[in-house]
Amino acid sequence: MAQVLVIQTVAIVLLGLLVVGLLRSHAEILRKLHELGAGLDPDAPSGVTSPVPAPVRRGASTGFDLAGTTPADESVRIGVVGARQSTVVAFLSSGCLTCGGFWDTFASADRLTVPGGARLVIVTKGSEAESESRIRELAPSAFPVVMSTEAWLEYQVPHTPYFVYVDGPTGRIIGEGSAQTWQQVVSLWSQALADDAGRSGGGEARADRELQQAGIHPGHESLYPTPGRSE
Repeated sequence: MAQVLVIQTVAIVLLGLLVVGLLRSHAEILRKLHELGAGLDPDAPSGVTSPVPAPVRRGASTGFDLAGTTPADESVRIGVVGARQSTVVAFLSSGCLTCGGFWDTFASADRLTVPGGARLVIVTKGSEAESESRIRELAPSAFPVVMSTEAWLEYQVPHTPYFVYVDGPTGRIIGEGSAQTWQQVVSLWSQALADDAGRSGGGEARADRELQQAGIHPGHESLYPTPGRSE
């Protein structure tokens, strides 16, 4: 009888340890899935929204030009650094659940409201990681799609969907982060641009204010020196 009790006790302890191990493994799997974007459900009820994340990097580094192939297997290169127009780089995949909502949004909209008048460029991984035929099915006609694993490595994309805002003239990365909907992306970049303008003092606007405070207004003679006149 004593032996039976000992065996039962040992069995219960082992089962307890097994359950704890399974729970820990389950939690780790859920965490990994969340990092990959699987926890962002595009089919969630419209009344259920998640807070818009803050940009994780603002002006801390420089962007890169985008080089790769189109879904039609044609070589393509899009200049990002030094361009007149800023660029929002949307890193998407064909297998990400949340990415499906963005593919649908981009396919049904000829024009999107992008803060700062930036252009939108979609980037997927290369043909070694994505199906060209599937990307051709998903690719919207209104926006360029670049298949480039190199771009993912250069921008250090942690998961999908992921968005990076690059200021064209300076090449600076103004902000980057994830979102569930395009509306959240717009809010993300509006915040990043406002913060960037606050740090820089508004650029030309600040210069105009300083001139006005000094009594120099548009048309002031000091702004138009007479040829040959020396100070």
